Order: sequence, then structure tokens, then C-alpha cells
Amino acid sequence: MSTDIRKPSNSDDQSREVKRHVSPTNDSNPSAVPVSASASHSFAEVALRLGGASDDEARRTGVLDTADDQVEGLFAPQYQTVQSPAHRAVWDAHVPTELFQSENGESDAAVDGVIERSLQVVRSHRDGGTLVNDQGKITDEVLDQLGEAGYWGMLVDREFGGSGASMRQFSKMITAMATLDPTVAGLASVHGCIGAVDPVRSFGSDAQKRRFLPKLADGTRLSAFALTEPGAGSDLTALRTTAVLDGDDYVVNGEKLFITNAVPGRTIGLVCKIDGVPSVLVVDLPESEDETFQINRYEIYALRRAHNNGLVFRNFRVPAKNRLVPAHGDGLTIAYHGLNLGRVALCANAAGTMRWMLAEMLPWADYRHTYGQAIARRELVQRRIGRMAGLIVACDALSSWCSGLLDQGYRGEMECIIAKIFGSEAQKEAAIELFMKTHGGRSFLAGHLFGDNVHEFLAPCIYEGEGEMLGMAFFKSLVKDHGKRYFEPIGRILHQRGIQQPNLANPRHLWALKEPMMAYAQWYGVRGLGGASWTKRPRMSDSLARHAKFAQNVLSSGALDVSGTMRAHQLKLADRQCRMSALSSRLQDAIVMLVTALYANRSEDPVTQAAGNVICSELRRRLSLAAPSDRDFRQVTRLGATIASQGWNELKGVGATPILMPYSKGGG
Repeated sequence: MSTDIRKPSNSDDQSREVKRHVSPTNDSNPSAVPVSASASHSFAEVALRLGGASDDEARRTGVLDTADDQVEGLFAPQYQTVQSPAHRAVWDAHVPTELFQSENGESDAAVDGVIERSLQVVRSHRDGGTLVNDQGKITDEVLDQLGEAGYWGMLVDREFGGSGASMRQFSKMITAMATLDPTVAGLASVHGCIGAVDPVRSFGSDAQKRRFLPKLADGTRLSAFALTEPGAGSDLTALRTTAVLDGDDYVVNGEKLFITNAVPGRTIGLVCKIDGVPSVLVVDLPESEDETFQINRYEIYALRRAHNNGLVFRNFRVPAKNRLVPAHGDGLTIAYHGLNLGRVALCANAAGTMRWMLAEMLPWADYRHTYGQAIARRELVQRRIGRMAGLIVACDALSSWCSGLLDQGYRGEMECIIAKIFGSEAQKEAAIELFMKTHGGRSFLAGHLFGDNVHEFLAPCIYEGEGEMLGMAFFKSLVKDHGKRYFEPIGRILHQRGIQQPNLANPRHLWALKEPMMAYAQWYGVRGLGGASWTKRPRMSDSLARHAKFAQNVLSSGALDVSGTMRAHQLKLADRQCRMSALSSRLQDAIVMLVTALYANRSEDPVTQAAGNVICSELRRRLSLAAPSDRDFRQVTRLGATIASQGWNELKGVGATPILMPYSKGGG
């Protein structure tokens, strides 16, 4: 489901964002200096140049960081990044455990009806062999019937013809739909999260909402978001598409690439530059191509059941009233806003897709015999089944937790990054290491779930931002406030006094830096001696409680680890991508572990609890650099054997396709 903001990325761009936030000092002193929005751009640019960055790099990273700050300003203070669960888990001295507990949420009969009708549409077409057309694309009939069911209006307010679903309800629908067809599930995210729905409902005027949302809700106009260009992927400052005001219209010239749902007759959010400022126009694409609008068609392995094309505009006219004007920020603010919704939806999609994989594994594992015994009784296959269940529970936990945070009003930037990275990597592992290897050569047959969808299973690692790049974005969000408080004053003094190479053996340098260094020393001493505390955990099983406590300890110790890394690497931290990635991954694993332990503990299903325990044990070993014990092997294989012989409630209603190329079991 690659779209404008789901694209391969150059991780150097994220490195520049981190470099934007650091300023140099002596190697033995605090140095990483995040520059806040309150600091002038000129200071930020000077800090970058001190580190060897070009004028253009300083300017571009300043633009991106300003956009990020503007998105932050859209949220109430108590829901901004510094108050988010992930940020507080590392930096706060007292952390509420309940921040990591997901809730079920209330049921809504109207929303439940939309979900059931939509599932039935796809189920009937899938079973009847009419889901895709002769080009292998989801048919217009299916898309139209989904519109009649209310599928496309899930996230549209009821006053504009939608069902006004919460993000939690939407995520659960995505998971359920992915067990039938992950592409149809993904199209709901493209349309509702990162397509035109979220920009219009979040930033549109009342008149724009009345004009666009009803057609987006009933599926008359399916949507996309057109941001990526041939030369502008992760570097969003490289946009070249322009719109120039001419009377009552904007005249658009430029090209977009990798846009899902980009076909004639659809509605897109078009990111372009107006008077040099990134802006968004809501564009109803024409029903056919002409000299001003053309489709750039190409073959792409992923997204083969959806339309993914480029768009070319030559003196293309768009009514000026279609421009979205946010109260704060510009077009990049709008682009960033919907990303978190899409990241949660991706994790929810992975949870459903892996259910389908597991449902396909079980009958095959029972059917396939080697040396007179079903492979479902072999430890390696049982381990794969057990681990697949653990990955599913973790994705369920993350999508439920993150969607709940968004519903509460949190920005959720850090948390949704975790869900996206874990969900996409879990699906990749499940497909290659667990599903494919269990099915062997039959995996590559036409008609097999793996053979037909291998690119679909791998591509989410790139969607919504490549995983390691997002890991550095997570790290940047984590260090920004701490650097502003304790390191920025040092960089500011150095800049004001023209000190290029500070030396604490120089009395003048030491005296100039005494106040900010004392403030940092005080924080370090208090945190180092006092540590951090968490509120009481709910009643938990012994094993899950141990996992939760371990994760909390890792997170609380992360404050000194991260601050020490900032202090040690100074300005060079921006180029220490491996170190940033390693620290980021460690903290992400601890959060996944904590959220999953709390989620599994709330389940009344012993198999779900056991699956949560399995994945938490795996994460704990990874964090401890420990080898698996025989007890660990027994734990996961026992779970796999239970699911293979007795099934699992989480697979209820998830069907399996007929076994390809069946043979006589007696043939061994």
C-alpha cells in the first residue's frame, strides 16, 4: 500500500534532523544540544555549521524541525510528546504504570454494523472468486459495495455521512479485515488515515468539510495523499511541484510518484509549494487524462491488488478554495498529522495478516507427515506456531494501546513509531522464518498465500517511513526536551562567546559554563542516586509481573544511558546512526514488553496469556543478551502444541485455503 509517505528513505535525512539538535563542547562535557522551537533559526543554523553542515542542510533541517514543532502545537500540553507514555517512562522520576494499559472501549452498534457488513462484502466475494478483476485488482463492484456498507466513512464524522468510529474501533476493523484480505484492509488506511479524509476533517473549513467529506464517506471519491516525488522522498524539503495563483484557481505543475489509489476520478491531498511554502490542495482528479493531467503507470511488485501510480500535472487548474489552511503551520504539518493513524493501522493490519498465516499453518502442519509423524508434533514447528501467536498478541497489544492514546488526544508520535516498526518487522519474520519455512516448496506455488503475497508481507517495513529511520526519529523525539533543558544553554554560551573548541582546563571556559554544567550535574546526581519509581502494577501472574518489572527497570535506566550517550558523542552523535539505532531499539523493545505483558494479563484466555508470556520472554532475552534455556524452549513449544491440537480463540472465523498439491500421507 505504498503511498506518498510510504517510501524508501535515506537514513541520512534523519541524521540531519538529529544534528539540528546538537552543539559542540569538549569530549568530557555535555554537548548534545537540542535546539527548541523557541531558539532562533539563525542559532540552529550556526550550531549545524559548527558541526560542518552546509548552509543548505541547516536550512532544510530547520524547515523539517519547525514543521514537527507546529504539529506538536496542535495538541493540548498534557498530550504532547513530553507527556507521552514513552517519553515519561524514560525521563520521569515517577511514572504511572496505567499509561501503558490499554482499555477495551465501549461498543457502538452503528459502527459494529458497518464492520460486519463490510466483512461480509469481502468474505462473499473472496469465497465466490469475484474479489479481483482480470488485471488482479480489487474490483470496482467490491469497492462500491464497501461504500454502501459504510466502510469508507469509518473515520468521517456522522454529520458528514460517516460513522464517526474511534481509532480503537477502526484498528479492530483493520485487523478483522486483514484476515480476509490485507489489501482491502490497507485501502481503508490509505483512504481514511493518510488519504484525503484526515487532512479535510482535521484541517478543512466547515465549507470544505461539507463539500468533500460526504463523497469521501460513501466512497464516491476514494482518496490518496500525493506527497512523494521522484526527487523528494524522505527529504520533504526537496518538493518541486508548485501551484501559482491565477484568478480563482491555482495552476499546478509537477510530478508525484508511488501514490496508492492514484487513478482518474479519485480525490487526493496534493502537497505542493505555493509562494515557496509547502501547502496542501484537495484535488478532485478528472475522470480521464488530458494534456494537463496524466497517469505515470509502472509495474510494482507490492500492492498488486491496488492501484499505485505516478501523477503528472502540466498547467493543471485547481480552485483556490480547495487549499487547506491549518491554524498553525503549513502543508508539512498536515502531512505529518495523519502518519500516526497510518502507523497504528499498519500494526493492526499485521495482526490480522499473521492470523491468516497461522490459520494456514495449522492444517498443513497436521497434514504434512515426515518419517511417519505429523510435523505439528515436531518441536521446531511447534516453536514456529508458538512464536507466531506471540507476535500476534504483541501487535494486538500495541495497536490497542496506541489507538487508545490517539482517542484520548495524545499526539502519540513515539508510541505509533514503535507500533509501526514492531508490526512490520513481526510480519516480515512471520512470513519468512515461520510461515514460508513450515510450508517449504509449496510456499512458492501460484495460489499460495505466501507465493502470491511475499512482497505485500515485506513492503510494510518501508511504508510510513523505513524502520531504522523511524527508530532515529524516535530517538530524536526522546532527546529533544532533555537537550533543551540541560545542553542547549551550553551551546548557546559557546556560540555567544565564539568558543569553537571548549576546554575545561581553561578557567575562562569553565567559568562561562559553570551555571548550565551545575544544573546538569544536579539532575544527573538526583537521577543517579534516586532512580525512578512506578505506580503499582495490577494483579498479574508471576511470569508476566516479572516481565513488566524488568521492562520498567530498563526504561527507567534509559535516562542515564541516553544522557550519557549525548554527553559522550557530542555533535558527532548526529553521525552515530548505529548507536542511536541500538539505543532506540532497546527502549522500544522494553515498551513492547511492558505493553504486551499488561495486555496479556487482562485476557481471560490462557492461550493468549501464554502467547504474551512467550513474546515477553523473547524480548527479555534480547535485552539481556541471554541465550534461550530449555525452559524457554518448553514454554514456546508447549504453546505451539496446544494451538496445533486445540486451536485458539483468536483464530475463530479465520479460514484456510485448500492444501496445494496434496499427496498420500503414507508416502512420507
